[in-house]
Amino acid sequence: MIEAVREFLRFTDVAIFAYFLGLNTSYLVLMALAGLEFGKHLRRVPFAGTDDMFRSPLTLPVSVIVPAHNEGAGIVAAVTAMTALRYPRYEVVVVDDGSTDDTFELLRAHFDLVEVPRVVPGEVPYQSQVLSVHVARANPETLTVVRKTNGGKADALNVGINLTRHPLICMVDADSVLDPDALLSVAKPFADDPLRVVACGGVVRIANGCKVIGGRVVDVRMPKRWLGRIQVVEYLRAFLMGRTGWSRLGGLVVISGAFGLFRRDLVVRIGGMAHDTIGEDAELVVRLHRHLRQLKEDYRVVFVAEPVSWSEAPSSLRVLGRQRRRWHRGIAEILRKHRGMILNPRYGRIGLVALPYYVVFELLAPFVELSALVLLPLGLLVDAIDVAFLWRFVLVAYGYGLLVSLVALFIEEVSFHRYPRWGDLARGVLAAILENFGYRQVLAVWQVRGALGALHGRRAEWGAMQREGFDTVAESREAVGVGLGR
Repeated sequence: MIEAVREFLRFTDVAIFAYFLGLNTSYLVLMALAGLEFGKHLRRVPFAGTDDMFRSPLTLPVSVIVPAHNEGAGIVAAVTAMTALRYPRYEVVVVDDGSTDDTFELLRAHFDLVEVPRVVPGEVPYQSQVLSVHVARANPETLTVVRKTNGGKADALNVGINLTRHPLICMVDADSVLDPDALLSVAKPFADDPLRVVACGGVVRIANGCKVIGGRVVDVRMPKRWLGRIQVVEYLRAFLMGRTGWSRLGGLVVISGAFGLFRRDLVVRIGGMAHDTIGEDAELVVRLHRHLRQLKEDYRVVFVAEPVSWSEAPSSLRVLGRQRRRWHRGIAEILRKHRGMILNPRYGRIGLVALPYYVVFELLAPFVELSALVLLPLGLLVDAIDVAFLWRFVLVAYGYGLLVSLVALFIEEVSFHRYPRWGDLARGVLAAILENFGYRQVLAVWQVRGALGALHGRRAEWGAMQREGFDTVAESREAVGVGLGR
């Protein structure tokens, strides 16, 4: 009996070793592809033609939808940035989803909002009640603010979709500040390949610690707290490198709700945002793939590294834990909802490569990590493995993972140089090291809880995230006398 247990532990420990080797190697491959894509992108920058897009009357207009729930801490800075983007023709639709704080009052005072009679169409279904519609007095064509009863983020987005007037819709989180040319850059693939591009995602970076003036990030710095710095490394690895690599492979299935651009007609055709999953942004992309693959359409879903959305990251473990449980629950719900696509050749590289990857290396990763924390010491205790194997495992699971993070930092520095101070880069390297001591393990616990919540069907809420707001200069919550066009 004891020998059977030893054989089982020996087998599982080797399997876990192989799993982490495959996981980190896949990350490294995606980063190599991202590096190639960044090189190609940087060579094209002088000839990208964004100035021509800005001047051209043929550039497709965009509707920016901003769902907001208790976002008073940063809503004015975020909307100010969005109403001052460099783009020839666009509108901003803010949907206040039953906020209980001062979100709407801040917007009304700052932008001099006036209520207007407007019927919300029903092109895509929504479940809540629209209370009122407001526009900015100085520029009613640019900013619309909708008040509604609380119904969740997907419901807020659907109300926004119904009110939009333009052929492209951009979904942006209310805690995000966009770079001035972000909309031009993320819309460029639609101008370059208008018949095939159906969706485009942009990079999300962490704004904690950065200086924001007039809705613009003017001084990029690492966050002041180590929790934020570790998240910077995560975002570089996942948002910038991982998704750029998947885009180059033609297998991008996740576009962050913090910054994504879609063809409105297709979003309406497939029913808007789903109410039955908390990961509505990624689910929309998977549903687009499913719909267009079934129709055998020639299409592209792409990711561009240059347009940047600066987002406030959680600054406490409690808020971060809620966010990561929600994210992993979303992955589990999406994979369960679209399980018929997995390993189905009808869906090409999405069904045969991308979705199986998310099952094996995204959904199951925290379960494997926590299993390793139990089985490896147990295997060492009963003499199923030796100390030499344990050290090899640590090198593969954590040393190799650290290498992947350092490669991400290096590629970012060479390609975009967003963190100009050597001190910030040093903090990033140290954060990549500290990530392995406690953070990864606690993160795995949160992710497992999120996946199990999806399995048990417990109700999930959008919920408030307790924002601290951006580090603004010469700007305060009381400074509400400046509106659009003043």
